[in-house]
Amino acid sequence: MTFFIATKNRKKLDEMLRILKPLGISAICEADLETPLEEVEETGSTFAENAFLKAQAGCKATGLPSVADDSGLMVDFLGGAPGVYSKRYSGEDGNDGRNIAKLLAALKDVPEQERTAHFVSSVCAVWPDGRVLRAEGSCDGVIAQSPEGSGGFGYDPVFLYNGISFAEMSAGEKDAVSHRGRALNIFREKLEEMMREKNADK
Repeated sequence: MTFFIATKNRKKLDEMLRILKPLGISAICEADLETPLEEVEETGSTFAENAFLKAQAGCKATGLPSVADDSGLMVDFLGGAPGVYSKRYSGEDGNDGRNIAKLLAALKDVPEQERTAHFVSSVCAVWPDGRVLRAEGSCDGVIAQSPEGSGGFGYDPVFLYNGISFAEMSAGEKDAVSHRGRALNIFREKLEEMMREKNADK
């Protein structure tokens, strides 16, 4: 089975492929297409809605089952912001450095016990026959006073899990505890069940 992974983020793509690989799934992404896809307007009010919009667009454009993720950071002190606007928090260009700078400025002088936050990931797959599969995962942490580590992407350098930033973890360590890792593992279990049921019907 070949899936289209609907993301332009190479690092996010690598994470998704690492976790889905044990299923024996092959995958292509936008870089494998002759013509780039149009940018999907993320008009949903939730991560789940945006993941569906991206997966649906990928499926329609390629004719393949398509998997998409929408994820972001929710900070309790900021009432859940930046939330679905995580990528565009400091503007439409999705600049990680500026997003982090804006977040840290918004939390200036906020004590550690009030810097709690949650990463959330919603994964959705859409098939050409109309089937839809969804999964969601989250990870609780604390926002650091300053960036720590050089790995990862997005808000990873300022998201502390058990005192260590996502940007300081190895790929395997992050996959084991991250919001996207948890969502993809739930998705993988649901997909395995769907495949078993399909084979049983033959």
